[in-house]
Amino acid sequence: MTSMQTPYFLIDKARIENNLKVLHRVMDNTGCRILLAQKCFSCYALYPLISEYLSGATASGLFEARLCHEEMQGKENHIFSPSYRDDQIDEICRICDHIVFNSPVQLERFGRKAKDAGLQIGLRINPECSTQKGHAIYDTCAPGSRLGTRLCDLEDALRRNPSLLSLLDGLHFHTLCEQDADDLKTTLDAVVAKFGKYLPSMKWINFGGGHHITREGYHISLLERCIIAIRDEYHLQVYLEPGEAVALNAGELHSTILEIQPPDEQGIRNVILDTSAACHMPDVIEMPYTPPLQHSVPLGEDKSKEYIYRLGGPTCLAGDVIGVYQFDHPLQDGEELVFEDMAIYSMVKTNTFNGMPLPNIYIKESPSATTLWKHFGYEDFKHRL
Repeated sequence: MTSMQTPYFLIDKARIENNLKVLHRVMDNTGCRILLAQKCFSCYALYPLISEYLSGATASGLFEARLCHEEMQGKENHIFSPSYRDDQIDEICRICDHIVFNSPVQLERFGRKAKDAGLQIGLRINPECSTQKGHAIYDTCAPGSRLGTRLCDLEDALRRNPSLLSLLDGLHFHTLCEQDADDLKTTLDAVVAKFGKYLPSMKWINFGGGHHITREGYHISLLERCIIAIRDEYHLQVYLEPGEAVALNAGELHSTILEIQPPDEQGIRNVILDTSAACHMPDVIEMPYTPPLQHSVPLGEDKSKEYIYRLGGPTCLAGDVIGVYQFDHPLQDGEELVFEDMAIYSMVKTNTFNGMPLPNIYIKESPSATTLWKHFGYEDFKHRL
């Protein structure tokens, strides 16, 4: 590892496969189909492995749909977007199997074209049942949400154009974020209460993502009961499309200390790294959260660790702070720090603000073999401008 220049991502293939085995058991036990949500993890070097275990992938737009089409040939290719472009819909219809519309307006505009092209047609619904706890930015059931169709809006559309219902093969909802199966159960109760009368005429239902299935302690048996209950009651094919569950705890971001500053008025030293929250792990700022760091804990979690440092990036953004951590030893210039659980919502969100180089990506093929998958340099920065 010492010959690999930081910052870099390291993806552990064995950990990905362990997660996939858990997901595949859920599929075997329930008959559901699980799709990779590419918006979270799109390291297509591992798509052949993922294809061995999952049913396919889901896309948030044309480019992700193309990636699945090219790298997961023969697997299901689903797509959802809040709104589709007229100049892209023909290609989407050519390469996708399922398309989910966000509103009756989109369904009316593009539904017949997609149906004639042989796609399965879905509508994203808003059950107006929020189960979020502290992550308002991800609450798709918040008042004013632009994601999903409320029951009142669906019924208004059907009164104007009853034929829209005949275009639909399935319903889709996505309301969870890093949540357990109890929140899914609560959401399903709301879905059935509001939209249950439409389910008998459907072929499938998609529970969306946000299911933390591979997290230690996740209530898998309750998830399976939820799937089986809906499957048997309405004779539906059930889909799930987690992203985090596929790559949870399967990646690291390695960084090097560039400088340690004098203590501030609180006695905390700022440490400048060669990696950036803003550029390399934006969810640290957006979520926000403090990422796990090897051989350290966030401030306040272990009073026995007496050395306190604020870790930040080398950009000009004052808020480019990864977190405040406690260590059991004093840090040194040139020391390497390893952030954990960096496969999810990291590589897909990297950017080159301030001309920051993108981290290289390595794949740990086995305990003794690591390969460079992607190298990024100046040209990658220049060509993005």
